[in-house]
Amino acid sequence: MSWRDFWNGEHAIYVSPRHKALHYRQIARDLIGHIRSPEAVVLDHGCGEALSADRVAERCARLYLCEAAPSVRERLQAGFGHLGNVSVVSPEEVEALPDDGLDLVVANSLIQYLGREELVGLLALWRRKLRPGGELLLADVIPPDVSPLTDASQLLGFAWRGGFLRAALAGLVRTAFSDYRKLRAQYGLSTYAPGDITALIAAAGFEDIAPQANFGHNPHRMTFKARKPQPSNDASAAIGEAE
Repeated sequence: MSWRDFWNGEHAIYVSPRHKALHYRQIARDLIGHIRSPEAVVLDHGCGEALSADRVAERCARLYLCEAAPSVRERLQAGFGHLGNVSVVSPEEVEALPDDGLDLVVANSLIQYLGREELVGLLALWRRKLRPGGELLLADVIPPDVSPLTDASQLLGFAWRGGFLRAALAGLVRTAFSDYRKLRAQYGLSTYAPGDITALIAAAGFEDIAPQANFGHNPHRMTFKARKPQPSNDASAAIGEAE
């Protein structure tokens, strides 16, 4: 089983419907905070079930929801396909989007499931698809020193505040015997020190790289924002002369 197979099947990552709803509501709220204009074109890459995508769609002109798992795309299409400014796409369809057409790319809780070469390839893709001045957000990046125990304690705190503590305790027990635990033991999760991830983002051609408040309930993980550079004056002049 691969990570894509895992997300494409039935799993118990969310300990209850309330947990899932509150999680996606908070992610939507965090994402909306980075949409700078109602005219923005936004890509949520690796969006999961995105239960509050309608709230995000209200704040932008076009929202692309990208998911690798076909079953998740089917649920996204059923839930949001009726919205005129929402498009559900596969990773392959993201590659076919026009270059320089996106204002914001968000990848939340995604890169831990990717190898380093996969991430480098996606960073190059995202840079190509963003318009000059467009922004990239890598959210929920796991540092090397954050343990599963820390993640569990943050989940319990979120559950206490959200009113699903009993379900969270039972869910942690289930997770200990789940396919997720087995896959995490087999493949691990990709982790990055702050200097490592910022170096990769910079090597892909982004600038103004800065840490942000993390998406979601776990402040021990990291979020970084970066910007695709505007063309230099010399490059703009050369383009004008060529025309």
